[in-house]
Amino acid sequence: MRDKGFGRADWRRFLESIGENPDRPGLQETPARVAKAWGAWSAGYAQDPAEVLKVFEDGAEQYNELIVVKNIPVYSHCEHHLAPFFGKATVGYLPAGKIVGLSKLTRLVDCFARRLQVQERMTTQIAEALMEHLAPKAVGVVVSCRHLCMESRGIRAIGEETITSAMLGELQPNLALRTEFLALARST
Repeated sequence: MRDKGFGRADWRRFLESIGENPDRPGLQETPARVAKAWGAWSAGYAQDPAEVLKVFEDGAEQYNELIVVKNIPVYSHCEHHLAPFFGKATVGYLPAGKIVGLSKLTRLVDCFARRLQVQERMTTQIAEALMEHLAPKAVGVVVSCRHLCMESRGIRAIGEETITSAMLGELQPNLALRTEFLALARST
């Protein structure tokens, strides 16, 4: 079955193009499995960040401190090589009368991670979507990932991590708030 992207026939041709025999027993089901896997890995294109973020006005009226969720798993694919990159994200915000369900921050990260990406853009997209749909006083996002395009080819820099951040709203000019967010992001 093919709806979007590469279907079984395309992956079969891919196997042939790298010199494999798609009819050998170990590869007969591979085209279908790969097509299904890419359907999951690219599911973020079908997600709307506005629908992912359920906003609550009850519970945050008097809350004026940072809300931070750490160690959010990130699994994505580099748009340059289609190689996986993976790691963790920390997402925090300073509410302005509204909050989101904590699991929605994980869903927001996943929404953007399940697209072909560069880590820098993904980090900014997460921060901007939270700022747009929640309208908090501040948003901070830190993403730390290992990139298999660097580890398995080219420079072969095994174990290196790339760290990106986005600070919006009051986190930009307010050094004390920014320091607090980054300390929370680093804490264990």
